[in-house]
Amino acid sequence: MQLLNKSEEKEEGQKLDSNSKLTMEEFAKISRERADSYHRYHIEALETRDYQALPNRFIVKVGKIGLAKLIISETFTYWGKWDVVFSRPCTYGVFSGPVGGFSPRPEKCVGCLRCTVQHPDFVTVEHNPKRKAMGDNYLNSKIISTIDEEARKGTVPVRGQGYRGRFGGPGWDGMFTDMSEIVRPSRDGIHGRELISTIVDIGSKPLSLKFDNDGNLISEGPRMFTIQVPFIYDAPPNEIISNKLAKIWKKSAENVDTLAILPSEIVLANNLASPSVVPIIPLNSLDCAKSFKSGTRMVELDGWDSKSYDRVVSDCPDIIVGVRLEFAQGWQQKLDEMMLSNVPVIHFVADNHGIGDGGRFIMDLLLEAHQKLLDAGFRDKVTLLNTGVIVAADHLPKAIICGLDAVGLNQPLLIAMQARLNGDLSSNDYGAKFPRKYTEDWAIQRIVNLTCSWRDQMLEILGAMGVREVRRLRGEIGRAMWCSHLEDEAFSDIDGYVGGGK
Repeated sequence: MQLLNKSEEKEEGQKLDSNSKLTMEEFAKISRERADSYHRYHIEALETRDYQALPNRFIVKVGKIGLAKLIISETFTYWGKWDVVFSRPCTYGVFSGPVGGFSPRPEKCVGCLRCTVQHPDFVTVEHNPKRKAMGDNYLNSKIISTIDEEARKGTVPVRGQGYRGRFGGPGWDGMFTDMSEIVRPSRDGIHGRELISTIVDIGSKPLSLKFDNDGNLISEGPRMFTIQVPFIYDAPPNEIISNKLAKIWKKSAENVDTLAILPSEIVLANNLASPSVVPIIPLNSLDCAKSFKSGTRMVELDGWDSKSYDRVVSDCPDIIVGVRLEFAQGWQQKLDEMMLSNVPVIHFVADNHGIGDGGRFIMDLLLEAHQKLLDAGFRDKVTLLNTGVIVAADHLPKAIICGLDAVGLNQPLLIAMQARLNGDLSSNDYGAKFPRKYTEDWAIQRIVNLTCSWRDQMLEILGAMGVREVRRLRGEIGRAMWCSHLEDEAFSDIDGYVGGGK
């Protein structure tokens, strides 16, 4: 996003102030020039082909004897009406090959089942077990296919069939975003009628500012920078990450003005240091922090230790130092210690299925962490991030409502590159198989397309809520409803009802 700089604004203002006798035509010309200098933030999405297509959703089976009997029967019945004889009972082209239904095209099947209704005696359509076996019970095949489409087209996936997901359930399915308080229904950030900001601040803002009698700032000012989208690209697991993948992460982050978090040894080995790269510094390699003074805006410590943190802050006074913290037992005490040390960025790392301390889902843990910061009067002094558990676009606003400033993405980026994940996907011990001979440019565009799609979906939900910027959504639990709470409210007076709400 780019506006006139201060000198240009001053010059334009002087033109208007010093010459009050401007004609309407001259005034309109100056205003037009100023308006034309404004450029709205935009992500350039380009449809990017698949290197390896997903397994077909359905398996289409046609009994050849039954089909042959049908053709013979229709030939005698509709003799001379060849358009009827050679018609194909599928508007999607499943039976439009050279030999029709004798060699179906299951990749075109959408599961409408028209063919099975018309010809149940010799046509069957079944779910493809290879498609259903992709991912696991959390990152399931439906989410994988949606991410694949988003990364290919860069658009919001709309199928015209309404919402086909769950109304209630575990995890994020138990939370609904509230669209009932629409302030301005005409607001539409995707189509450009009015701006909705997705800018996020990374760093710390003081609770107050102090000035001397001459108006000079004598207290510490804000130490932060901004990114254009409310998500960052977190490092892939150690078994997957490579030099090529690290370069893709960096270039993709630079393309959309966000952050790529990468291990410090890979950043140094490949000369990847830049304002868009956040090196992860192990607690046993603190000396490498001194190598990131040129251009680097932020680093992260891989774990909490007050002495290590103070040392890195001392070595790198011009760099924001964040801390990665696992949502394991005892995280509350560590969070209190980090508040005392004025840590500006706290990056929670969770199980990829969202299970943290005490077996609780990440949603409850984020709400607790956010509330602790509020109770301490410390919320605006900390940027809260979290990696893990965010695998779909609708998870993003829900996580921000629970108190996050931005979320970290890793698995969705790998899926966007058509990686086939294997192993225990709930932890970071899984592996991945990438398409053969994929190029950096192809992978970068796929990630950029995914970013564009997720940002547009965020704009849609902000517009429906009447919220002008994503920063105002942080911790705004009044914009959400919990299924368990609604059930308790509706059924608590019924004998035998056992509720799960709080």
